[in-house]
Amino acid sequence: MQNKKALKKINKKPNTQTYLPIAEIRDDVVVLKDGTLRAVLITSSINFSLKSEDEQNATISSYVGFLNSLDFPIQISVQSRRLQVKPYLEKLMDQEKKQTNELLRIQTADYRSFIEELVDIGKIMTKKYYVIVPYDPLSNNKKSFWSRFKEVVKPAISLRLKDERFKQRKDGLEMRVRQVSSGLENMGLSVAQLDTQSLIELYYNTYNPDIAFAEQLGDIEKQQIEEL
Repeated sequence: MQNKKALKKINKKPNTQTYLPIAEIRDDVVVLKDGTLRAVLITSSINFSLKSEDEQNATISSYVGFLNSLDFPIQISVQSRRLQVKPYLEKLMDQEKKQTNELLRIQTADYRSFIEELVDIGKIMTKKYYVIVPYDPLSNNKKSFWSRFKEVVKPAISLRLKDERFKQRKDGLEMRVRQVSSGLENMGLSVAQLDTQSLIELYYNTYNPDIAFAEQLGDIEKQQIEEL
């Protein structure tokens, strides 16, 4: 009897998702529990120190002009992660098994061991640069205050945007994404918006850095998602 009660209490414990600000990820957009949207852009970087003084001043001027052109906030995030070479090593191992030439098989095995040891000893890190673009219906000045206020006053956990409302907000978000992308590209950066798969992988890696390094998420179409 006591075991049943203990099991019942465990089952009543809130899911981890309850503590996350994310309600859902759909159509390349992150929907937060307060009804606001986020798009995430991944960008290239600039080696500022290798530029001449004139090029540095031009880059700074372009960056200042880009920031001044925005009438909404953005978030810039830099993530450092250990280099993930597991898929590459698995590919080398597969090639090693298929190799019919004994000498090439030995060389492939030696190369695989060298790469694995180099990454492990050197603790090689990779940096990725993200720009998060928000859309908040309360910041949409075209609507009245009470109209905008009603859009966001909803129970946080049960929030699921209806298709029509989601599309309206996504359209507003896409306009901002185009503006930000254009400004960054004018600075000489390469920009790409993360799709649904990439967004889920990003947050999975962010909230589970140790697990994500050892076990990749895989195709989201094959994942079993637990509803709140």
